[in-house]
Amino acid sequence: MARARFVVRGRVQGVGFRWFVWREAGRLGLKGVARNLADGAVEVLAEGRDEALSELERVLGRGPAAARVESVDKSDLPREVDLPNSFETD
Repeated sequence: MARARFVVRGRVQGVGFRWFVWREAGRLGLKGVARNLADGAVEVLAEGRDEALSELERVLGRGPAAARVESVDKSDLPREVDLPNSFETD
C-alpha cells in the first residue's frame, strides 16, 4: 500500500471540503484522515493503491463546488504515522 500527505490551499475551509474528501476517499477505498490546518489549508493523509491516490490527488485539485483550490502539494507519508482503519475527518 502506498501512502501520501496532501496539503490543499485556497478557499478550502468552511466549504465542505473535508466532507468532500471523506466521500471521495471512501469511493476510492482509501483510509486516512482530512483535517483543517491553522493556516487555512486542509491536510489529507491517505493510504491505498497508487491508482487511488493519484485519483484522489486529481479530485483534490477540483474540490467541491464552493471551494477554490489554488494548489495541492503532495509528499510522502512515513510509515510511523498512524492512520485510522477507515477514512475520517478531524
